[in-house]
Parts: sequence; structure tokens; C-alpha cells
Amino acid sequence: MPDTSTGSDTGTGSTRRDTARPSRRAVLAATAGLTAALTVPAAADAADGDRRLRGLISRMTLEEKVGQLFVTRVYGHSATAPDQADIDTNLKELGVRTAAELIAKYRVGGIIYFAWAHNTRDPHQIAALSDGIQRVSLDQPRGLPVLIATDQEHGAVCRIGKPATLLPGAMAIGAGRSRSDARTLGRISGAELRAMGVHQDYAPDADVNVNPANPVIGVRSFGADPDAVAALVAAEVRGYQSAGVAACAKHFPGHGDTSVDSHYGFPVITHSRELWERLDAVPFRAAIRAGVDSVMTGHIQFPALDGSGDPATLSRPVLTGILREELGYDGVVITDSLGMQGVRTKYGDDRVPVLALKAGVDQLLNPPSLDVAWHAVLTAVRNGELTEDRLDESILRILRLKARRGLLDHPWARPDRIGRTVGTKAHLATADRIAERTTTLLVNEDRTLPFDPRREQRVLVVGADPASPSGTTGPPTGVLAAALTELGFAATALSTGTAPSAATVDKAVTAAGNADAVVVATYNVTAGSSQRTLVDRLLATGRPVAVVAVRNPYDIAQLPAVRACLATYCWTDVELRAAARVLAGRVAPRGRLPVPVQRADDPSRELYPIGHGLTY
Repeated sequence: MPDTSTGSDTGTGSTRRDTARPSRRAVLAATAGLTAALTVPAAADAADGDRRLRGLISRMTLEEKVGQLFVTRVYGHSATAPDQADIDTNLKELGVRTAAELIAKYRVGGIIYFAWAHNTRDPHQIAALSDGIQRVSLDQPRGLPVLIATDQEHGAVCRIGKPATLLPGAMAIGAGRSRSDARTLGRISGAELRAMGVHQDYAPDADVNVNPANPVIGVRSFGADPDAVAALVAAEVRGYQSAGVAACAKHFPGHGDTSVDSHYGFPVITHSRELWERLDAVPFRAAIRAGVDSVMTGHIQFPALDGSGDPATLSRPVLTGILREELGYDGVVITDSLGMQGVRTKYGDDRVPVLALKAGVDQLLNPPSLDVAWHAVLTAVRNGELTEDRLDESILRILRLKARRGLLDHPWARPDRIGRTVGTKAHLATADRIAERTTTLLVNEDRTLPFDPRREQRVLVVGADPASPSGTTGPPTGVLAAALTELGFAATALSTGTAPSAATVDKAVTAAGNADAVVVATYNVTAGSSQRTLVDRLLATGRPVAVVAVRNPYDIAQLPAVRACLATYCWTDVELRAAARVLAGRVAPRGRLPVPVQRADDPSRELYPIGHGLTY
């Protein structure tokens, strides 16, 4: 049954009765029973559902059709009354003051939430913003619900932080090797997002990370084994979609072997077609078999799949020839952000959205100038470069997704469920248990670990303190020290950063003189990193030293003298608390490397293979 209350759009979290929402409008009444029709496998029911959706499309103006293709950012915590600073930014970047004005002007089909756009203060505010957006959209002539999306991958990419449940990221789940945990992650995350009025999550990452130097994927990937990645991708897709949230497999045709970040450059994948079939394609095939609602494109050049030099996002051979025709995918295809350099290198911002649609894309995500992109598509239809029928194909897929996820029947957030859904004790406890199954013990010479509070009572925690992915956890050294103190140690934290100076290293060494053991949090250690100096100097004190690699498990290759090392694959609290319990011996490490670690002195040789992991 539909909920009968919704958050107001004031950001206060207050609720009001359904009379405050638009009553069932004619456009939604015309789709009564549509969700059921699209989820029943009978061909006749599906055809009937499509007829109803085509009826909606036939009543749209051309401008409304163009708008339905776009998913854009908008600044502010409220659809109608954002802070003045957000109004100013909206005017500068979007030419409107509020989300309400944005929808009225462009009739966008989707909005993406970001923490930096001030969309995600707290769960009740998010729900109120979501409902405000829906009210505005449904108030328009022939108004349709908006597909509200975000990047809640967990781990290194999270837009909504505490009190929402933050779970281990993909590579950590890869270390745990549990399809059940991947499915549970999707189910928990999906339920919490849906309560806040978010209907689509740009997760899971289906890239197979085979390049340790990959600057943009890395721990966002489940690992380097395509079959293992495929199993976890499919499980997470099923988890999200069982909770009523559209999943999104990304970044097709595979972004796992790049040394260039497509946000800032134009990566080239040199895999052969045969290697692509055996490696990159495997998780996407699994996602499609699992019924994934959407697939996101990668702004990467893949010469073996298309020799034109175009990014995959703009490649008809890749998106229509391979994804649609060879893999048989007929769901929604969405671009990665059109503000990224990888898609803007070869063509101007007025050409990119048109070329993407010609390639086979359905949704155009976050163009740098919505006005330029929107008018470019409109002009392309008016001058005959794009046909209105081509737009209708994409809009039908988008409306199918909206219907399948219940938006045409009930697009509202569920603020009355937030207290019993978002960040509940049960969800947080599940996140802790999953994290314990992912923590990986890479090295443990002479039984350095676990530490014992009777023997190593005073513990110094030093190291890197990168900013939290969600903005609501950390700093890592403080979290580790607090967790160890709760476990019976007298732990203190000393942040030394990712590039400690000589003076900072000296300070840490002096502090270690008063400790019984030292924990060092490392972050992306390279051959020239002064983090290596810090670790070596601390080892020279003779105190037991345990390294916790809080992002890349590859750190251990640069630290050959270390006698104990854990990998957590991310630095949010849930992973760090689990690491503390492993350091203290309260739980045994169970994670196994989902990627190989190559030797630093000879990258052609493995230091630790996939599957390596010790226990107590």
C-alpha cells in the first residue's frame, strides 16, 4: 500500500498527510497497474504495459522528450528554498535558482544527488528534498516522476554518510568472497536509499581491476578475477533491485586496466577483442543475466572494439553493436558524467550529447552546461540529425525502468520508515560482521599479531588520515585508536599524513618510545613515499609494528621489512573497526586477496597471488 505521509520540503524532517501531495494525476491514473504489467513475465502483459507507456510518450511535447533524457545535478537541500549560496551556484552553473525552476524549465527526467551539492545533509532532509522534487515535477503539465539517483558504491565512493549505514566497498567484498554478503549489501543500501526517495544507485562497479596503478577504479572494483567479479556484481544487482532500487553496472566496456583517470584525461584500453571477451565482458554479461536495470558507459578509448578513436560513450559499435546486439541488453544505458575530460577531449559540449544518443545512450548524465546540451539535442531533432522516434526509444526504456521500480505508482520517499530503516542497529551490526569477513592478513611473521592488552597495553597509532569518502567518518588514526581503547588497550593517535616530513617522522619515533606497540595506517605507498621512511624508522625502534593498508593492498610491496600487515581496502569506520578487532584478536582474519600483489623490484612476478590471506 502507498504511504500516506511525506516529508515537507523545508529540510526539517516534518511530515504531512498525502493531501499535500498532488492527487493522482491523469497521467498516473492512465498507468494504473502498469508496474505489475511490466514485472509479470507474460508477453501480453508486457506489451500492454508498453502500449500505456507509449501513450504517455505520445502526449509529450518535443521539449519534454528532450528533458526526459537528462539527469543533472542541482545545488541545495530543498527543492524550493535552498540556501543563498546554493541559489547563487545554481544561477551560475544552471541558469535557475532552484530544483523547482530547473524542472519547470528543462523537464529533466532525473536528478543526481551529491554531498558537495549540499543535497545530502541527513535522511529526513533527503526525503523532504526528494518529495519536493517529485511534487514539482508532477505539478507540470503531463508531469512524470523524476528518477533520483546517486553514487552510493560504499567504500571509497559514498554520497550519503552517517547516520546511513556505510558498508565495506567492492574490493573488500571481493576479499570476503561471499555472494550472500554482496546481495545483503545491496538489499540494505537499497532499502535505506528508497526510504530517502532515491530510486537508482550507480553501483555496482563491474570493472575488473587488473592494473595496480589504476587511479580511478582500484578498490572500487571487486577484484582481478573476472568470474569472481561477475558473481559479486550479479549478487549486488539482485540485492539492490529486490529493495526497489535500480542498480547500474559500470563502466562499460570495462575501465579496469587504465593508468589514466577519465575525469582528467582520455584513457586507452589496449586489450584485444579476445581478452575483452575473457576479462572485461564477463561481469557485464553476468549483470545483464541478473536483470540489471541500467548500464553506465566509460569514457575510454577501446581500439579493439572501435578503431575510430571515439570514447565508448560515443561509440555506436560499442553501445549498439556490442552491448545492445551482441549482449542482448535492452535496459537503460546511461553515460558517465559528461563533465569528465575523457568524453570532452575530441568533441565540444554541444556535440557530445547528440553523438551519445546516436551511439545508443538513453540517459545523459550531468553535462557541464545543461542548457548547451539540452538545446543541442533539441536542435539535432529539429534539423533531422536525430529523429523523434529515436528519442522515443530511449524514453520508453526510461519509463519502463521507472515503472518497474514503482515510480509511476508511488514515487514518494518513505519518511515514516527512516527511523526503522536507515542506520538501524541491525544494519550497522550486519555491516560490522561483513567487514570482519573481509579484513585480510597479508603478513604475520613471528606471530606479531594479535596484540594482547596485557602485553602491548600502550599502543601508538600513526599514519595517513585521508578525508572520509562520505565526509562523516574518520580520521582513520583516531578511529583505530578509539576502537583499540574500547578493546582494552591504552591507544593514542598521531596523524602523520600521506607524506610525512622528517620532523613528523622524528615526532612519531619519539612517541613510539613510550609505546608497547605501534600501528601504522598507510595510504597508497609508492617507491618514493616518505611513508616508507616512517615505517622503517618505527621498525628500527624494536617495538612491534603492524601496518594497516587502509586503501590499496599493494602497499605491502613497498614495505618489505614489515612483519605484520592487514589490508582493509577502505578507510571508513566500518572497515577500521573490523581491523581493530583483528589486531586485538577478537576476531580471526578471514579475507583473501581479490587482486594479486606484484613485487616492487620485479612487477612481472607476484609477491602474493589472488587468494592469499593468513589467519590466527
